[in-house]
Amino acid sequence: MNLWLRLFWYAVAARFRPALSLPADASLLRFRVWPLDLDTSLHMNNGRYLTMMDLGRVDIMVGSGLWRAVLKHGWTPIASTITIRFRRELKPFQRFRIETRLLAWDKVSVIMEQTFVIEGGPRNSQIAAHALFKGGLYDRSQKKFVEISRLMAEIGVDAESPPLSPEIEAFLTADDRLKQAGRNG
Repeated sequence: MNLWLRLFWYAVAARFRPALSLPADASLLRFRVWPLDLDTSLHMNNGRYLTMMDLGRVDIMVGSGLWRAVLKHGWTPIASTITIRFRRELKPFQRFRIETRLLAWDKVSVIMEQTFVIEGGPRNSQIAAHALFKGGLYDRSQKKFVEISRLMAEIGVDAESPPLSPEIEAFLTADDRLKQAGRNG
């Protein structure tokens, strides 16, 4: 199924989804692998994972109420870094869910975890893929990223970022090294 159709379906169903209280709550979205999701190996295309992860992050914005501020101010979601580890293939018509949760944040970026979990069959509850995402909301009129403290205030949250796990520290270190390598090359 095309992402636009899934996005349309999400928009219709979003009004019936429970509100999310950040940073504690996680988004849970359920899907099925359709023929248009497949690559030549007849499993879900690796690029489709990244595309579907967008829906999990949209659900975080919608479920928390942040989408109102995003629309009001014309902010644009920007992904700066994503790392994904594929563990098991998702086969045609396989049901799965994407779990998206906010792990940490700094001045202008959030770090989210996104996990693809198989639903049903002999591999029920096994992880198909696990990803870490870093990004933020960009204000084109101000030509800068919106501070996370402002985003949190928009949804009535007053919280400090949890301490960084070794996994997140390694992710951020790798991101920084890639950034530096790009500047030197």
